[in-house]
Amino acid sequence: MLEALQFEFMRNALFAGILASITCGVIGTFIVVNRMVFISGGIAHAAYGGVGLAFFFGLSPTLGILGFSLLVSVFMAAISFKAKHRADTIIGVLWAVGMALGILLLDVTPGYNVDLMSYLFGSILTVPTSDLWLMLVLNCLIVLTISYLYHDLAALSYDEEFARARGVPVKVIYFLLMAMIALSVVMIIQVVGLILIIALLTISPYIAEKFSRSLIEMMFYSVLLNFLFMLVGLWVSYSFNLTSGASIIMVGAVFFFISLILERLRPKRGIY
Repeated sequence: MLEALQFEFMRNALFAGILASITCGVIGTFIVVNRMVFISGGIAHAAYGGVGLAFFFGLSPTLGILGFSLLVSVFMAAISFKAKHRADTIIGVLWAVGMALGILLLDVTPGYNVDLMSYLFGSILTVPTSDLWLMLVLNCLIVLTISYLYHDLAALSYDEEFARARGVPVKVIYFLLMAMIALSVVMIIQVVGLILIIALLTISPYIAEKFSRSLIEMMFYSVLLNFLFMLVGLWVSYSFNLTSGASIIMVGAVFFFISLILERLRPKRGIY
């Protein structure tokens, strides 16, 4: 693996993995604690509509995914906040419509020759340096926002009514969290693709929750686990000539099942 770092694409892949690990660990913690896995999956898959729009209008795919993901996240936030009993149905519809829209727009785009697999299952080995800078900016934006709003986000995550009583602007914080999930999708899409994003956002926080006593500790462990998944997954991919995104997720899955076994051997502890 070390000799592979002499190649620029492997160094870029490693840096992309580090940045994605931080984002997935931090945002994934709030996704798991707030039980927003289905909503996050809806945003991730609906973002494919942004890919179709970008190629149809001749725009940057990254900008297309960013704009469409933010739009969908705001819409889903409004629905899930006001009509929670119907949210899962509407989110499921948006999930399907976003992907269908992307596919149809790509079908009618003249001269379309884009590799669908790179967006559906990721292509971390082809991340260019320019995208690394974008990932770094988005990463800093997400981490700084989480740091500034940490106490409000923690209050919202565990007791919405208590958060309101403390004067926390619950609706604004909720919409911001959804927007940060959308930004995370933009960062992770080239690493593991739209299909596997939700696994990277949830596996490590799920494992970390079992062995953590606070949200900060849970985030820290999640970031470390994601980095481990990335490192081992890239090694497996490089050594056996396998798809990198799928290799990363399968490494995470192995740790997931190991955590289920360890859970039975340890007393449960809550997060405070």
